Amino acid sequence: MRYFIRSVKYFIYLSVLIVIIMALLVLIKAVEPDIGTMFRNGYDALWQIALLFAVVAAFYPKIGYVSRTAAMEGSWDDNRGEIKKYMENHYYSLEKARPGLMTFRHNGTVSRISRMYEDRITIASTGEGVTVEGLRKDVLRIASGLERTLARNNGQ
Repeated sequence: MRYFIRSVKYFIYLSVLIVIIMALLVLIKAVEPDIGTMFRNGYDALWQIALLFAVVAAFYPKIGYVSRTAAMEGSWDDNRGEIKKYMENHYYSLEKARPGLMTFRHNGTVSRISRMYEDRITIASTGEGVTVEGLRKDVLRIASGLERTLARNNGQ
């Protein structure tokens, strides 16, 4: 269900984006305010654009959200405070914590809106370290940062 909701959000996001771009083009008088002349195929282009957006929105959640394992020395309980401190230093607030699992949300309102409130980062304890789940760019940045921070704090 989460995948479907993300796809719908991306479709709406892309649709709003194209409307804003079209409105700006009309405001600066780069194009006429008529759909029939704005696009080569006229009103048929709207359905073609919507179909393209639907395809992109259907696949983006699959490639945009990932999980990555970060190496961790010591136990979860030993490193939990350092993980929380690292996330707070990177503008994330603890949303909920359970044994072996913490979820964080971004503090910035603009950042949350730009990510369509899909800004949750989940950090879970695994045998090799911790698994970080969320948006691809955030996960890659946070997982590598956590590896460096936890290695440094454990004396490596």
